[in-house]
Amino acid sequence: MEDLIYYGLFILMPFAAFLYASVGHGGASSYLMILALLGFAPEEIRPTALILNMMVSMASFLNYRKAGVFPTKLFWSLIIFSIPAAYLGGTILLDASIYKKVLGALLLFPALKFAGVFPIADEKKLDRKWWMGPLLGLLIGFLSGMIGIGGGIILTPIVLMLGWAGVKETAALSALFIFLNSVAGFLGASIYQLPLKEELWILVPLTVAGGILGAYLGAKKFSVKSLKYLLAFVLLFASIKLMLS
Repeated sequence: MEDLIYYGLFILMPFAAFLYASVGHGGASSYLMILALLGFAPEEIRPTALILNMMVSMASFLNYRKAGVFPTKLFWSLIIFSIPAAYLGGTILLDASIYKKVLGALLLFPALKFAGVFPIADEKKLDRKWWMGPLLGLLIGFLSGMIGIGGGIILTPIVLMLGWAGVKETAALSALFIFLNSVAGFLGASIYQLPLKEELWILVPLTVAGGILGAYLGAKKFSVKSLKYLLAFVLLFASIKLMLS
């Protein structure tokens, strides 16, 4: 049974990376979900998810940055406080039961996003004040580092709902935001000098390949709507299971 679960990871992880990268995300929340449900400890899965996140989000950024005008001012207002906050969050090691509940709550964001619940504004709904970007970056960065994600699952729906950037621009923005937060969170978590499991390292090449393919096709207006609804259902189920665990 354990062998069956292990080999199943070679399908689940690349598939999750493919779907997340197709919308400009790194996929850390899905990697964490899969590994947490299979019984891996937070200290084992957090650095693994962040490493995968770095690679997949960079692939997304490289593909999406050419698809639209990059929102430079918005990006800098978010990242200036997000990076140190992500590093600080990475230094915090939560109890396993608390970790699963927080992760479960965060999974609601990508579940609702893939289900198409979050609206996309055609025009700016809220004028961005100078303090909004730094505050949002600070909060998302800290939470991201603590859990082991890049924060795109929270940032993307907020930016799109407020109309601060278009879909392609937001994808590029989120991808670079995720990459830098993942680096900062990983560096923060590295103070524990926790070893990475060999079987998790073996998953890296296939998962990254899935992410690269998803990023390329996503930037080319490839649509996988039915698969996204399926992923939304799985994420919602996992969210409830983790919060009740």
